[in-house]
Amino acid sequence: MAYKLSFSSDAQKDLKLLSKHAPEALPKLAKLLEEIVEHPRTGTGQIETLKGYDGNVYSRRITQKHRIVYRVYEDTIEVLVLSAYGHYDD
Repeated sequence: MAYKLSFSSDAQKDLKLLSKHAPEALPKLAKLLEEIVEHPRTGTGQIETLKGYDGNVYSRRITQKHRIVYRVYEDTIEVLVLSAYGHYDD
């Protein structure tokens, strides 16, 4: 079962920043997104459940500096990418 992938407006801006300032990270990001739609809670990228949320927000490492942060919605089988640039609030 594949999850539907969507991007917040912040994540869309982050993707533009990533492609401008760290284009070498794009192939890794593409690989992570492919994994996320198939199994959002397991795989590569040092998956971390973020504290302070309801247990459905995760982070994966794109590069040493950049992380992808996303929320999993089981009821609608959707993954919403919240950010993809920087390391949390960097």
